Amino acid sequence: MTTHSLKHSYYYLKTLIETSSDAITIINSSGEVEYWNTQAEEIYGIPLEEIKHNKISKFFKKRDLKLLEILETKKPVYNVYHQPRPDKHVLISSAPIFDEKGDLIGAISIDQDITNIVQLNEKLTLQATQLQKIKQQYKLQEQIGPLAEIKGHSDAIHLAKELALRVAKTDATVIVFGESGVGKELFAQGIHEASMRNNQPFIPINCGAIPEALFESEFFGYEKGSFTGAHRDGKPGKVEMADGGTLFLDEIGMLPLDMQVKLLRVLQEREVYRIGGNTPIKVNIRIVAATNRDLDDMVKQGTFREDLYYRLNVVTLALPPLRERIEDIPLLVRNFVQEYSTKYQKEIPTLGDSAVEMFQNYEWPGNVRELRNVVERLIIFTDKPVIQAEDILTLFPKSTGKKEGKEGLAKEKALLEKDRIEAVLKETFGNKSAAAKILGISRVSLYSKIKQYNIQL
Repeated sequence: MTTHSLKHSYYYLKTLIETSSDAITIINSSGEVEYWNTQAEEIYGIPLEEIKHNKISKFFKKRDLKLLEILETKKPVYNVYHQPRPDKHVLISSAPIFDEKGDLIGAISIDQDITNIVQLNEKLTLQATQLQKIKQQYKLQEQIGPLAEIKGHSDAIHLAKELALRVAKTDATVIVFGESGVGKELFAQGIHEASMRNNQPFIPINCGAIPEALFESEFFGYEKGSFTGAHRDGKPGKVEMADGGTLFLDEIGMLPLDMQVKLLRVLQEREVYRIGGNTPIKVNIRIVAATNRDLDDMVKQGTFREDLYYRLNVVTLALPPLRERIEDIPLLVRNFVQEYSTKYQKEIPTLGDSAVEMFQNYEWPGNVRELRNVVERLIIFTDKPVIQAEDILTLFPKSTGKKEGKEGLAKEKALLEKDRIEAVLKETFGNKSAAAKILGISRVSLYSKIKQYNIQL
């Protein structure tokens, strides 16, 4: 390679390192820092001129340095959780560097800042815990009763609530199954509030919202000194926090296989080990899980452990989709109208028969969550004292009444869906990302439906 090529290679490498959104550190075989990019300065608070050509062990404790460990083991590591400071959380991937002869000349570390994800997850947990404490403090469950937030008088919802209240009196593990937006977490909270554990914590974990590298610390916590910046006395995991109460595992179908094994052990042994700890901590918890996936099919495909499935599946509570409880829609709509009129300080409008009929003729793929969102938009954009169908044409698909027979219903559904998509695309001036968000579907699904219905933009 020519000197000119080597010089260019240096600038290519320098630009690559500086362009990265992750902190990048390169040390030589003596442990001295050769490269330290701007993002590393920001994350660790150490200027380049202070650390370059100095041993990295001067700035960090040796036990916390994966780079020095790599120099010894000569083996790479990926996505290792690390907390360099109390206010910083990172995932570290490190690898040895060899020359053309295979001799070790150094090591590289790429540190991804996940502080925002960790802080958001902790904030959500704190808010959920505070909400539960407020409910307990004012004994709202005694005033309004468990499951009172779930409105409806249909046979389908009445049966689901009756079964939930019946199983709540036991300590049986429950899987709440239903489509997205049917109210699975509300039912889980209702089961807890109707149980003998109602004065103890209700701790929710969304298995689909936790980065894979953080699952173990979120579930089981860690002992003091497990890593740099850890809390002085360690930190309990969600399982330990739920002791005496209920652990709600939302989106259980997204739990990684290795965590499924560890969760099964907790259910069998009724004890947990914190990360870095050797002493078992006894826990007395009740598990309520929720999913919109077919766990039985996942077991057959090998993506969900059969032994955990049978351990969890003591009682299955199937929640009906909104299209199977059409008679509840007028009550739900009026409740949401009152809620959002109060929130936005507007007079509560009256719903005309044509508007109610339109709500009932739509199939609601997003269920109660979608219905709530449509009503909120309706209150925001409408100021009339009486709302009729024509007042919500831009917010909602046209409805011409129900047709008999499967073919008629299918055609009407397609027509309503097409009209709805066209109205929202018009409302967003053709912005597909915004339209997909309003419709509650992915952009891929929106593109597919635009092509299916031959919608002209």
